[in-house]
Amino acid sequence: MSKHAFLSDGWLDTLIALNEEYADRVPPPMVKMRLNQNVTGVPFGDGSVQMHTDTTQGKAIVGRGHLDNPEVTITTDYETARALVVVGDQAAAMQAFMSGKIKVDGDMTKIMVPPAPKNDAQIELDQKVKDMTE
Repeated sequence: MSKHAFLSDGWLDTLIALNEEYADRVPPPMVKMRLNQNVTGVPFGDGSVQMHTDTTQGKAIVGRGHLDNPEVTITTDYETARALVVVGDQAAAMQAFMSGKIKVDGDMTKIMVPPAPKNDAQIELDQKVKDMTE
């Protein structure tokens, strides 16, 4: 698998493809929501990336850009996003939130639910995300 800079076009293309490949094999999301994400301080392009996750159909569908009428929008910096998505550091998430590095607009209860327990497919997918990231 090729390596890509976190949140680069190649990285996003690969993430979206992996998400589709594993959609029926990973545990369903614990909460149904429409989530928009803004990542600032990105070291390429115009310095920001907008993406979304929609779990309203019982699967996590990830894509570029924002959804209309999200229930929650998260804004964070590049390094914090990388620690959360690639490393999976939940302690970093809480610390970043408490220090104001993660801003939440909308229904915060949607993101406060613990993630579903990981099965073998989720563990494999998480490793692929780590392996594809420079």
